[in-house]
Amino acid sequence: MKILVALVTTTLLTVAVCALASTAASAQGSSYCARGCDFGSGDCSYSSYQQCQASVSGRVGWCEANPYVRTVSAPPQPVRAAFSRRRL
Repeated sequence: MKILVALVTTTLLTVAVCALASTAASAQGSSYCARGCDFGSGDCSYSSYQQCQASVSGRVGWCEANPYVRTVSAPPQPVRAAFSRRRL
């Protein structure tokens, strides 16, 4: 009996870890997610808002920015003075 409980527990934990890992990995790629009743935990496979809207159209759902996407931005440029610092 203990072996059966250990086997079931191990199987359930493995399935749960795999499901969570695949959801996080698939959420990393695209910028927009379709959310709502028809999309379960969300479908984050859209690279544009228009693609997401086309998929959601006519269904119970909405589009939102993917919270897991990391955008790479350029470092801020230093602010330059509008006047010369030299004395004439």
